[in-house]
Amino acid sequence: MHCKILGIPVQDGAGRMGCEMGPSALRTAGLVAALTDLGHEVSDLGTVTPAPPQPLIHDNTALRALPEIVAWTTAIAEAAYMASGEGMPIFLGGDHSISAGSVSGVARRAAEMGRPLFVLWLDAHPDFHTLETTASGNLHGVSLAYACGQKGFEGYFPKLAAPVDPRHVCTFGLRSVDPAERQALAAAGVTVHDMRAIDEHGVASLLRTFLERVAAANGLLHVSLDVDFLDPSFAPAVGTTVPGGATFREAHLAMEMLHDSGLVSSLDVVELNPFLDERGRTATLLVDLTASLMGRRIMDRPTRSH
Repeated sequence: MHCKILGIPVQDGAGRMGCEMGPSALRTAGLVAALTDLGHEVSDLGTVTPAPPQPLIHDNTALRALPEIVAWTTAIAEAAYMASGEGMPIFLGGDHSISAGSVSGVARRAAEMGRPLFVLWLDAHPDFHTLETTASGNLHGVSLAYACGQKGFEGYFPKLAAPVDPRHVCTFGLRSVDPAERQALAAAGVTVHDMRAIDEHGVASLLRTFLERVAAANGLLHVSLDVDFLDPSFAPAVGTTVPGGATFREAHLAMEMLHDSGLVSSLDVVELNPFLDERGRTATLLVDLTASLMGRRIMDRPTRSH
C-alpha cells in the first residue's frame, strides 16, 4: 500500500501545551521505517500549514482558540481530501481537533467515489460537543460532532461537503462522557461501546460486528486513534488521562482485526504529548500499533529493552 504521512502539529484545541511535538515524536520513533519494513511505499508529505486566522466571536465565552482551530480545520480538510485520492493517508497529530479536518476531508472523497464513510473512534471521550455545549471550551472536544454535521457550527467552521452519517460512527473505549454528549450521541444514533461493554463482551465481538456493517455497505473506514484510548499506565503521554483504558493486548487485537478486514482507508494518530512521555514509550507504542494495523503480526513483533 502507498502510505501518505501528514504532520499536523496542532495544540490549540487541547488544554495543555505539547501536542505540537507529536508528529516529530512519531517520526523519531520510527514510523516510516516500520511501514517500509512491512513492504509499504511511504511518502512523507510534510507538515500542514493553516492560513492566518480570521476574527470570530461566539456567544459561548468559554471557547478557546476558535479562529485558530477554524483555520486549521480548513487547511487540514483540503490536505486530507488531496491525500486521499490514492493510497492511505496517515494523519499525525496534534490534538484531536485535527479530526474535524481529516474526517471531513476524507468524507468528501468518499462521497465523490459513491461510497459511505464509516468512522471508528478509539477514544476515552466521544468529542461530540458543539460550540454551544462545551463547558471547557477546548475544541478537541467538538471534532466528531462537527464532522457528523451536528448543528451549531454554521457560520464558524467550514461548510461540510459531505457530513458523515452518525449511524456510521462507532465510538469505542469511552469512559468519560459529559451529559450533553450522552444525549447527543443517543439522538444522533452513534454506536457507543464504552469500556464496560468491552469488559463484558470483548474487543473481538464488538469490533467484528461493526466491521461487518462496514463491509456490507461497501464502505470506507477512517480510524481515529487517540492516545487516551489506551490505559495511562503504559501510555502516559497524553494530557487527558482517564484510568481504565484499553490494555496493550486489547489495542493490538483491535489493530490486527482492522488490518485483517481490509477496510481501513485512512488513519488519525492523535493527542500524543511527548512532553509527558517516559523515554518515548508512548510514541513507540503508537508506532507499533500503527504497524499492527498495517500488517505486522503478533509473532513478528520486535523485542525491546526499556
